[in-house]
Amino acid sequence: MNKNPLRVNAEKLRENGYSYNMISLKLGISKSTLSTWFKDKAFSPNKEVLKRIQYGPIKSGEIRHNQKVMEIKKLKDEGVKEIGIITKRDLWFLGLGLYIGEGSKSYEIVQIVNSDPQVIRLALKWFREVCNLDNKNITVALHIYPDSNLKKCMEFWSKTTQLPKENFRKTQIDTRKNKSSQKRNKLPYGTAHITIISNGVSEKGVRLHRKISGWIHGALTQI
Repeated sequence: MNKNPLRVNAEKLRENGYSYNMISLKLGISKSTLSTWFKDKAFSPNKEVLKRIQYGPIKSGEIRHNQKVMEIKKLKDEGVKEIGIITKRDLWFLGLGLYIGEGSKSYEIVQIVNSDPQVIRLALKWFREVCNLDNKNITVALHIYPDSNLKKCMEFWSKTTQLPKENFRKTQIDTRKNKSSQKRNKLPYGTAHITIISNGVSEKGVRLHRKISGWIHGALTQI
């Protein structure tokens, strides 16, 4: 899967022992973003980093960071084992939870919007296997930034969704001037808007939206 070019460069620098501050200055990525990206990766400072600051604090920080990395990996591994194999009913509720958070609740339009390719793949699996939809019922509209490469974005999302480019609708370009460059860097491929079309079959359009609303109501009223 294609990666954010900035993240690829940041990963190379981090693997070569550069600090968040040095990577931030070089690539213009916020330290908070770098911390999110590398929170579960072990770190060993290079000679340049050690020259810039006293060895004691950086060594202590390295030990604490690597201990945290080991704990994160241990808990993630435990979590994977606890989840086990996902059944179709599990998928039903997993997708329903996703729809509660990210799906359209109004205008009787079935739609999920997200920028995370794994979330989009989950949504499509739910639509296909739980809602019994075909590719002909699924459309994608991309929302990207002015500095995004439209061709690369199309290729990325076409590969992610396993949908031909004929299923893609007009791309929207966010031209708002108050968007920071850091925000754009976080979404190199923009956001995918997955919208379901009925193709004249109401069970795969308006009636599907009403059924999903019923699933949501049935689940939430039991909580």
